[in-house]
Amino acid sequence: MSSVPDRSEIDREYTWDLESVYASDDEWEAAFEAASELVEELAAYEGRAVEDAGTLLEVLELRERLMRRVSTVHAYARMRSDEDTTDQDYQAMATRAGSLASEASAAASFLEPELQTLSREEFEAMVEAVPELETYDHYVDDVLRVKPHTRSAEVESLLAELGEVVGAPGEVYSMLSNADMTFPTVEDGDGAAVEITQSNVVKLLKRPDRAFRRRVYEAYFDEWETVRNTVATAYKNSVKADVKLARARDYGSAREAALDGPNVPVDVYDTLVETVGAELDGLHRYLELKREALGVEELRMWDLYAPLTGEEPDLPYEEATDYVVDALAPIGDSYRGRVAEGLDSRWVDVYENDGKRSGAYSGGTYDTQPFILMNYQDDVSSMYTLAHELGHSMHSELTKESQPYVYSGYEIFVAEVASTVNEALLTDHLLETVDDEALRRRVLNEFLERVRSTLYRQTLFAEFEARTHELEEDGEALTADRLDELYYDLKERYYEPAVLDDRIAREWMRIPHFYRAFYVYQYATGISAALAIADRILSEGESAAADYRAFLRRGSRGYPLELLEVAGVDMSEPAPIERALASYRDRTEELAAELE
Repeated sequence: MSSVPDRSEIDREYTWDLESVYASDDEWEAAFEAASELVEELAAYEGRAVEDAGTLLEVLELRERLMRRVSTVHAYARMRSDEDTTDQDYQAMATRAGSLASEASAAASFLEPELQTLSREEFEAMVEAVPELETYDHYVDDVLRVKPHTRSAEVESLLAELGEVVGAPGEVYSMLSNADMTFPTVEDGDGAAVEITQSNVVKLLKRPDRAFRRRVYEAYFDEWETVRNTVATAYKNSVKADVKLARARDYGSAREAALDGPNVPVDVYDTLVETVGAELDGLHRYLELKREALGVEELRMWDLYAPLTGEEPDLPYEEATDYVVDALAPIGDSYRGRVAEGLDSRWVDVYENDGKRSGAYSGGTYDTQPFILMNYQDDVSSMYTLAHELGHSMHSELTKESQPYVYSGYEIFVAEVASTVNEALLTDHLLETVDDEALRRRVLNEFLERVRSTLYRQTLFAEFEARTHELEEDGEALTADRLDELYYDLKERYYEPAVLDDRIAREWMRIPHFYRAFYVYQYATGISAALAIADRILSEGESAAADYRAFLRRGSRGYPLELLEVAGVDMSEPAPIERALASYRDRTEELAAELE
């Protein structure tokens, strides 16, 4: 029987260096208390933030000190709890940190309503009086932009305090799926019992034994069936919260509210859905190729992840890191060198362990090194995931070098560009340098699967989210049956050449991103922009790479569409999406030729 190791069995070099943040939990406790004191100090400024330029600067700088400390306190607690989601002490620590973050947000909630009492001209006069305020010009512009949707200081404080409550459905879902759900074991072709986990299920669905894949698929989704009503209730209430918050801020819809935050026009969302929906022929051709390559009469849902190119080659972590580092050379020697240094400095928590949060992410704060959570599975897909997360980490690193804290974050709309450029460059590097035919075919297969799951699949998810929120806004009940029906219909249209079964209707239940509404579409826009940027870097060289690095260094000092223009991409038009879809069709035919 395969087993997942205990964390104590993982070599230290393959774990992230959280001791670089706080040497001990006692040190974290001291930082927690220090941050708590700043909450009260900031709250004392309520009602007088804009009485003069000097006071405004004091408030802005105090808020930054508070938020920097709180973000580090919160990040450390969350990462400790993610190491083992069953550890009650660290779960309690993460809960306390989350409460502190809510308190800090509530304490700071007066600032933006008070800023919105200013006109643009009044702020500019303050800048003349105190030139240090010039740093906050774009931030203030963004605050004034959303003035029609900002409530009174009292209401804003209440909304901030409700942050934990509003986020409860997602927290319930996370604990259910990561800590409480236990998936069954299934027998492989040799009669050995194989444990299914959230982290390894996709890898198991890539195995060449079709009967085994079917057993994994059925066992996995049958387990979700046992919590169907719980998950439907959690998601229903998450959607309700989105809709009620949007109405509280006088938006026409939850989608409008979500996209207005980063100042992305709703038309961009619609353009994505319409452009992809009108060109599903590329995906359908790929699915037909998969059916032919697998030699099956019908392509079933347990076949979707199966490679077209034979058994998955073993790819140890060290070999994968070498490929990734070399692939990033076109971005520049300094970028490539920083990645190599980070991999040697325990940025990455590499392997799965018992109780560890599933999936992968890039974390860390303005005052720490990057941290990457992985559940590395010794395969090509995991290598691509590593490249993806390193893109996020390097975006943060370059931003921190160039921007003050107020612009150190960045919207997901641009974040997913940074991660996916790395994936695109990795594909090109491997196809250019690897002679092994089996690995080359696997790289083409991986590229096609990545685009399928990022461009097509995330757009399907985007349609699902848009529809569920519209149904709630129209007063229709979001029951488990209705959610299943809606998801099944979308899956049937997108995956037309395949034969669906009832279990696939439950797939929506396994998507954690749905608890962060209107998030997933940005994966699809991101990969479209990223493929265009990577093509430009490879064809134009250093000038395009310099533009891309300049984009990364801007952080959030600009609105998303403006920032992407720095890198040479216009996402207000369908052209980048159409280009990505054309690239998918071309790569499909390239793989088809190699398989003949």
